[in-house]
Amino acid sequence: MISGCSGGGKSTLLAELKARGHAVVEEPGRRIIAEETARGGTALPWVDLAAFLHRAIEMALADRAAAAEHDGWVFFDRGLVDAASALEALTGEPVLRRVCTAHRYHPRMFLAPPWPEIYTTDADRKHGFDAAVTEYHHLTAAFAALGYEIVTLPKISTLARADFVLTSLGEDIAQV
Repeated sequence: MISGCSGGGKSTLLAELKARGHAVVEEPGRRIIAEETARGGTALPWVDLAAFLHRAIEMALADRAAAAEHDGWVFFDRGLVDAASALEALTGEPVLRRVCTAHRYHPRMFLAPPWPEIYTTDADRKHGFDAAVTEYHHLTAAFAALGYEIVTLPKISTLARADFVLTSLGEDIAQV
């Protein structure tokens, strides 16, 4: 699982891990935005955030089930904890512990810290850097509360970050 600050380099890192032959599951939020935009739907974070987060939880659960079919590492760009913690913060609905305890990822997860030098907004990321920093602190607390070992990604090149992740998981990168 790779989570953390919006605009912290997660997707770029995951593209590198995919290029190295690892299975990667794209961020549910970006897929939902593409689907909702294409069909004129309203489950968008800037229209109906609760509906968007419910869809993200459903998609993350389906992604986890599908990942069981893969051999080797499967890297998730965000996922269940991100969506459940955001929904709980938004609505007060106690979903984080209930859903995320029953459906766990690998105990070690990687967290991308705020990195203002690379942060940008785009059509799908409309919030500013301050909101991304708040999100990072919220996610740090959520993953810690669920007992995950949090490994903060260093602010280094994408290639070095990918090496760092794989080495942290015990993979011999000299053979990759």
